[in-house]
Amino acid sequence: MLMDCQTVTLRSSSGIQQPAARAYRVHYLRNCSNLAAADTLDVVRSNIVTLPIHKAVGDSISPSQDLLAVEEPLQIRANGRDLSITMRTPGHDLELAAGFLFTEGILKARADLAAAESGENTVTLTLAEGVDAGTARNFYTTSSCGVCGKASIQSLHAAGCETLPPLRIARDVIHGLPGQLRTTQSVFEHTGGLHGAALFDASGKLEMVREDVGRHNAVDKLIGAAFLDGRLPLGDRILLLSGRASFELVQKAVMAGIPVVAAVGAPSSLAVQTAMRFGMTLLGFVRDGRFNIYSGVARLE
Repeated sequence: MLMDCQTVTLRSSSGIQQPAARAYRVHYLRNCSNLAAADTLDVVRSNIVTLPIHKAVGDSISPSQDLLAVEEPLQIRANGRDLSITMRTPGHDLELAAGFLFTEGILKARADLAAAESGENTVTLTLAEGVDAGTARNFYTTSSCGVCGKASIQSLHAAGCETLPPLRIARDVIHGLPGQLRTTQSVFEHTGGLHGAALFDASGKLEMVREDVGRHNAVDKLIGAAFLDGRLPLGDRILLLSGRASFELVQKAVMAGIPVVAAVGAPSSLAVQTAMRFGMTLLGFVRDGRFNIYSGVARLE
C-alpha cells in the first residue's frame, strides 16, 4: 500500500505534454516493506506517475488521485537503421530490443549480437558480421497491439520452428502460478495498469518476471533476457501471462521453444490453432483454483 511508504513527488522527466495545473508527478517510494530489491525499487520509481482525477461512487463525484503506469516511446536501431518505434514501460530496454529481434527472426544466436547500447528512450544494436537486419521497419508499434506482421502459422514453419518438446506438469503447479506472479508485480500492485509475463520451471519455481503496458513487450523482455543469457530454447519452462493469450504471444513462445503457456485470460482462436500445430499446452482462465485446457492435455498430471 502506498500509505505505508514515505514519498517524495517530482515532476516527470518524460516528454509527455503536461496540462496546466495537472503536472504528472513521479512518486519516489522509500522504505516500502514489500519492495526488497534496490533494482526493483528503481524500476518502480521511474514507472509510476500520479494524475488528478474524479471518482464516481454511487451518485457522488469527488476529486481524487490515481497512480498510472508510465508509457513512453522506445526507438530500436540496428546497424545504423531504424527498425521500430514501440510504446512501452521504461526498463529492461535492451532485453525488449533483443527479444523483439529474436522473435522477428533477425537474431538466431547470442553471437549474432555484437554490441548493444541503451540511451534515453533508444536502444542501438550492432549486429555481427553477416547478420541481416532485414527490411527497414519505419513503423509505429502500439503497446497494446504489438508487432503483428507475422500473422500466420505458416510464418512459424518458415522460421524453422518444430514441434515443442514433451514436459510433465502437475495440475497443482498450474494452480499456484498466478499467486506468485501477483506478489512480484511491483508496478501493477500500485497502478493496476501493467501486463506481466513470468517464467517458471516445471516444479512451479518462479525464475523471472517482466512487466510492461504492452503484453507483447512484457514477453519480449522475458525472452530477451533468456536470449542475452544464452538460455534459449526454453524447452522445460512454463510461461504465465497476466492477461489473454493472443496469437502473437503464442508465436513468441513457440519461437523461444516454450512448451507450456498459461494465461489468466482467454486465448484467441488462432492462438489455440497455433498451440495445437506445434504441440503446445495452452491454458486459459488460470485463476481461483481452475483453468481451461485448450491443447496439450497430455502434459498435465
